[in-house]
Amino acid sequence: MEPDHERELTTRMRAGDGDAWRGLYDAYAEPVWRVVARQMGPGAADVADVVQETFLAAARSARSFDPERGTIWYWLCGIARRHVALYYRKQQRHDRIRQAAQCLHADNGQALTWLESREPPPAKVLESAELATIIRATLTELSDDYGTLLATRYLDGVPVERIADAEQTSATAVRSKLARARAAFRAAFGRLTEIPRLDVLGEPHEA
Repeated sequence: MEPDHERELTTRMRAGDGDAWRGLYDAYAEPVWRVVARQMGPGAADVADVVQETFLAAARSARSFDPERGTIWYWLCGIARRHVALYYRKQQRHDRIRQAAQCLHADNGQALTWLESREPPPAKVLESAELATIIRATLTELSDDYGTLLATRYLDGVPVERIADAEQTSATAVRSKLARARAAFRAAFGRLTEIPRLDVLGEPHEA
């Protein structure tokens, strides 16, 4: 792109001009695609998603673009590289979860038997890095209020009454919310591990 055209496009883009954004996409979508495909492989099914995320991120950060620090092309390349790295971090996370689920399946059912029960977990389960990996991943799948509530009650061991005082509500309301949060946790845990009907946190009569 000619320098004069780039300066004009930059000015309009930073001002939120929609036509400027369409011009940016038309000018750079194909070269950005090639950059991403070189890093991910030309046959990667997710190249299109990474390219889309690159342009969405560019739109969100347009006002911070400083032409004195480099051209639009190098700016877009930097954003694309960051999103490729983010893609691989997500893939690595998914791989760790799959490996952890396979380990749980392969331990003669000890961990899975506890997950279906109301009994205290055996020492092997308490020490299981695989189970800890899946629990942390599952909590991130939940809404903030459910994830925080479950972590506070079951990981930090805070009594229901103290949670109720902190949230200025009743213990009954907290127990009701805990029941809903546990149901959401079971569903998310099952999706991550492809194991149905798991009740990791248990549902004792008294939460």
